[in-house]
Amino acid sequence: MNLSFTTPQQHYPETTHLGAGSSGFSIATAQPEDLPKIADILTESFHGREDPMCWLNPLLRVGIHEDLRTRLRSRSPHYICLVAVTPSPVREAIATVEMALRSLHPWPLDASPFPYLSNLAVAPDSRRRGAARHLLLACEEMAREWGYRELYLHVLENNRPARRLYFKMGYRLRQVDWSWGAWLFRQPRRLLLHKTLH
Repeated sequence: MNLSFTTPQQHYPETTHLGAGSSGFSIATAQPEDLPKIADILTESFHGREDPMCWLNPLLRVGIHEDLRTRLRSRSPHYICLVAVTPSPVREAIATVEMALRSLHPWPLDASPFPYLSNLAVAPDSRRRGAARHLLLACEEMAREWGYRELYLHVLENNRPARRLYFKMGYRLRQVDWSWGAWLFRQPRRLLLHKTLH
């Protein structure tokens, strides 16, 4: 894949992948005009209407929007935000994922970075069309371009649909993260998953 570099982040050339039925979408690098829709998707996916604190969602959405805008402006060569978008003339994000380098341990003695996926989310009315799968495949391709052969991500243990997708895509359990919240309040644990790229 021949990637060009743009400011502020790497450019992923838009390639069409058909979803279910006749509705298609393509994978592309997120653009500033995608931010409002991405913020909506992330708010809806991670802070849904059934959440008892859903009245905070407008405020959370603003925070998500601003955090993402800061990351999109990053000049890091190892950060990318990808979106699955509907075809033109009306380009609209229906799913998103971010990938950046991070270390498994916070202390510098073991600071070997690796590509880490975060914020994989699909708009509720666009699920089961293959967008998440295609975003994961695009991230694998990008990780190889960066010179890495491993990918990591976290998933909550009670998120069965996401776990099924990740295991189907070849991710395997690396470790179960321990936290006071999981122990004291019976919150779901975070599972660190790992995939070796061939």
